[in-house]
Amino acid sequence: MTPLSPPTLGRLHRYYTHGHTVLELAGEIDIAALLHLTPHVDAATTTPKQLVVVDLTPVIFLDCSGLRLLCHTHHRVTTRQGTLKLVCPHPLTRRVLRITRLDEVFHPAHTLVEALDRHTPHQGSPFVQGQAADSAAPARGS
Repeated sequence: MTPLSPPTLGRLHRYYTHGHTVLELAGEIDIAALLHLTPHVDAATTTPKQLVVVDLTPVIFLDCSGLRLLCHTHHRVTTRQGTLKLVCPHPLTRRVLRITRLDEVFHPAHTLVEALDRHTPHQGSPFVQGQAADSAAPARGS
């Protein structure tokens, strides 16, 4: 019998690039991750009129709790007159967004560069990943 591998824990890595906040979610974004990550998202979305990019590239699983976290983040940013951009390259996650019609809210980009380019039209793309600000610990104990 093959032992079950431990679940990949939901994580949040916050960093800045060209003055914009990037919240990179990773692992499994489920109810346990929601409960753990919401205070970190709240702390990262207190500034008024900021551009926040949520990057789902490292996410391997996203359930309805993950959708709730995205909607919560969107609400926090937009009530502070900010803008939220979403990076989502995964076809299955994009399909969930489309079925729930959340693609009409988030207009997901395939890459971070694409998301930032949509916000600031220009020729060429100077956007590259910036310096790390902080990282949230895993959502579940080891």
